[in-house]
Amino acid sequence: MTQKIPLSWLQLTREKTRLAVALSGIAFADILMFMQLGFRDALYYSNVRMHSSLKGDIVLINNQSNAVLAMKPFSQRRLYRALDLPAVESVHPIYLDYTSWKNPITGRPRSILTFGINPEVNVFDLPGVEENLDKLKMPDVVLFDRSSRVEYGPIAADFDQGKNVTAEVRRRRIKVAGLFTLGASFGADGNLITSDVNFLRIFSNRQTGLIDIGLIRLKPGADINQVTEYLRTYLPTDVNVLTKEEFIAFERNYWATSTAIGFIFTLGTIMGFIVGTVIVYQILYTEVTDHLSEYATLKAIGYTQNYLLTVILQEAFMLAVLGYIPGFACAIFMYQVARDATLLPVFMSSYRAIMVLILTILMCFISGAIAMRKLRSADPADIF
Repeated sequence: MTQKIPLSWLQLTREKTRLAVALSGIAFADILMFMQLGFRDALYYSNVRMHSSLKGDIVLINNQSNAVLAMKPFSQRRLYRALDLPAVESVHPIYLDYTSWKNPITGRPRSILTFGINPEVNVFDLPGVEENLDKLKMPDVVLFDRSSRVEYGPIAADFDQGKNVTAEVRRRRIKVAGLFTLGASFGADGNLITSDVNFLRIFSNRQTGLIDIGLIRLKPGADINQVTEYLRTYLPTDVNVLTKEEFIAFERNYWATSTAIGFIFTLGTIMGFIVGTVIVYQILYTEVTDHLSEYATLKAIGYTQNYLLTVILQEAFMLAVLGYIPGFACAIFMYQVARDATLLPVFMSSYRAIMVLILTILMCFISGAIAMRKLRSADPADIF
């Protein structure tokens, strides 16, 4: 029994060169969408890794703070007032600020984000912090983020080799006593963690007690949302009271709506969709035009317009799937290249893979539906 080959497949494969061009165009559009969405998600994820790592339930920040990139200090007395609530177990002030790190090899300065914490309590759920807390009690000692960019110097490599690693931070000589892992972001290429005392030594212009983040831990069983709502009325309005999840969303929303970066990546994705739609339309339009007489013959022998529409949409679906496969493979490779070059978390996710596949199919279906307008002019009377 012979197997019937779909008419749509026969039409697509009749012109091999045209098919290759079409698949290349779809793959290019997919790569463009993958890269834009990948960078956008890396933007959001990298800038909230610190927020996600906080070992607490509620966060206090100055109500004028927009993001970690532009934090405003507030009095830690606001934070300690939260201890009046029976549901609060402990509070932990966190200092943060950007300063200049001088590469110990080249001497070139580079901005680095520095956190100051009480070394008696670990407030970060990050690899390398817990085991190195006691070292921060020594003067002029810091922990260095091993995932920082290479422009800071071979700090992690030298430390792993047992070398004595020192550097100049804000014209002050400091010693790297340990490594932790946080990662670069769009807001910071590198990170340091030190004690609150050392932080105030480095940032001599900062006033003791003016903190940037207040972290609150609740007792087991406490209702986080209820305590958060109460604190919003209990504390003065100069502080913003957020749950940990709201703090993450707060930072993410800043990068999505208050900066041009999020808009640019979204616009790039839309442009990729439009480019792919135009390419597929040109291919399908040419297919319909070249076979217009054949379509008219099919109409003459009784095939309906809907059947011919099905053939065109089948071609569009085949193009979408066949073009998506090389686009997906190339995107994974380019993610690896981008990750190695920028140290940003550019990874393929199943959600993004499915979303781009759906966009590709939709893109091809739209092109097919537009190309169908030409098919309506296939009049059987024209060939008889």
